Amino acid sequence: MFYIRHLGSYIVTNTITKCYQHERYFLEVVMWIYVCVCLPLTVLIIYYVCCVMQRSQVPVIYYTNLLLSNLIRICIMIVWIIRVESSMSGIIYNLCEMVGLYFKVCIALERCFFITLPLLDCLRQPKSSVLLCVLVWAFCIVSFPLAIVLHQFIHLRIYAALPGPLFIFCLARTFRALPAATSVPTQEKRRSLGILILLFFKYFVLMIPIYIFHNERIPFEINWIFFLLCPFVDLVLCLFMRQGRIDRLLACLCSSV
Repeated sequence: MFYIRHLGSYIVTNTITKCYQHERYFLEVVMWIYVCVCLPLTVLIIYYVCCVMQRSQVPVIYYTNLLLSNLIRICIMIVWIIRVESSMSGIIYNLCEMVGLYFKVCIALERCFFITLPLLDCLRQPKSSVLLCVLVWAFCIVSFPLAIVLHQFIHLRIYAALPGPLFIFCLARTFRALPAATSVPTQEKRRSLGILILLFFKYFVLMIPIYIFHNERIPFEINWIFFLLCPFVDLVLCLFMRQGRIDRLLACLCSSV
């Protein structure tokens, strides 16, 4: 899904080898930073989420699947750096990017329902959450390669644009429902709102320029800086997953002002 401009070529080939010579060095540096920084952090956070955090606190299962999709993309990035040519690597990379995007939607919906409809906890139940994760993976595994095979690349833009209205709805609905959600602790309200703002920021500030607009409209370096920032935002979500982190973070920010 990255580089929508020439989907037929970028999705099924090594991204580095498709660049011009003067762009290749910059691209390799960005990818090395991506791999060297995000790979150990992603592995550590996956371990932390699975072994340390309480499953009842937040949508841990959705966040874990999000990190797993990021981990697969990092492995594909290593394949690209060592110049291995494989059409399957590009498909798997963009497939995992689509999976990660829809798990962000799952996190946003769960946080929204937790504030607006606290009695409706279907997205937090183990069976329903596992079923939803399976459905997300199945939908992406079937729909993405099918669009590639049928050359229906417009469908990929539609898949990338669909989460936008959902992020807007979740953030707006949650913000309006905060005063009336008296049964929800203040700390949970702050944490849920922080997660939704972070997901909203990532999608509309970092991802939309890559997903929707043609690549010619964005300078090459800025495009890849956006790409480099995206995985760090997913890792920052871990701060919002731990109870009490938001209050301490806000206290630190207030004391520094």
